[in-house]
Amino acid sequence: MTASDIQNFSNGRTKARAYFCYLFSKNIQNRMPSLTQEMAMIGLLKTKEDLEKCEGVYLLDDRGVQVSPTFTLTKRVDEDVGRIRAERAYYYRAVKEGRCTITDPYPSLITGDLTVTISQPIYDDKGELKYVACLDMPLEEVVKISRSTMLDKFFLSLFRYSYAAFAFALISVALLLFIKGAQSFFLYEISPEHFQIKDVFEATILLTLALAIFDLAKTLIEEEILGRSKDSSISGPHKTMVRFLGSIIIALSIEALMLVFKFAITDPEKILYAMYIILGVSMLLITLAFYIKFTKLKIEE
Repeated sequence: MTASDIQNFSNGRTKARAYFCYLFSKNIQNRMPSLTQEMAMIGLLKTKEDLEKCEGVYLLDDRGVQVSPTFTLTKRVDEDVGRIRAERAYYYRAVKEGRCTITDPYPSLITGDLTVTISQPIYDDKGELKYVACLDMPLEEVVKISRSTMLDKFFLSLFRYSYAAFAFALISVALLLFIKGAQSFFLYEISPEHFQIKDVFEATILLTLALAIFDLAKTLIEEEILGRSKDSSISGPHKTMVRFLGSIIIALSIEALMLVFKFAITDPEKILYAMYIILGVSMLLITLAFYIKFTKLKIEE
């Protein structure tokens, strides 16, 4: 199990939830009169039979207390009856949202590997909560379900190798800019004895561009190739976009600062052009803030 599996689960979470919700709705009749625990368990065990790798199923009452044994692949665990699960995410999220939910990955008490729990609230004909059906699945199997077609796997590999090619090309460009910027210290003899503002600005511009491009390539490698994630509030391509725009904003801010100092010393009349860049950076910052805000809201929905 790698970090990329968790990222793949995050990307295919909606598809996986839709699949499990379909199985629940097919096997467990909701909002029925005279709903009993036996009726709910029959449907839950049918759902378990549809999933070859299912780790276990169990039934909770409306207070989050387990009222059925845990049925695993190989045995029936009667000791779990009476355990309180009200603090578990698969219970309170299903109750709060009133629909089928899927949890984040967590270590399984049965196998020790990462697992997710899918839960379905069960109501009677009056709309009152009676039970919550729970089903544990290994994370690896959920990832396979969310990417079940060969076409998905093909394009996943294609995009990953494409991102790798672009990332290493960007690293090459950043390396060339860094070398060129470092050479400025020797070609122009940048030192306390031979200090020229123009030469320092040229070296700073080249090094800043190298840093911005390298940071973008680093982001592509971490998020699109290795599948690492540092910000849980923003996902998928949005993180790459935010990091890319952030690199541009940082580079432009440094360039604007350099121009302010340069024009203040050499040509004060042109300082207005530096202010235009600062104004553009401010607009980018405001736009990026709105982008992050509405992207986060969309993901939370």
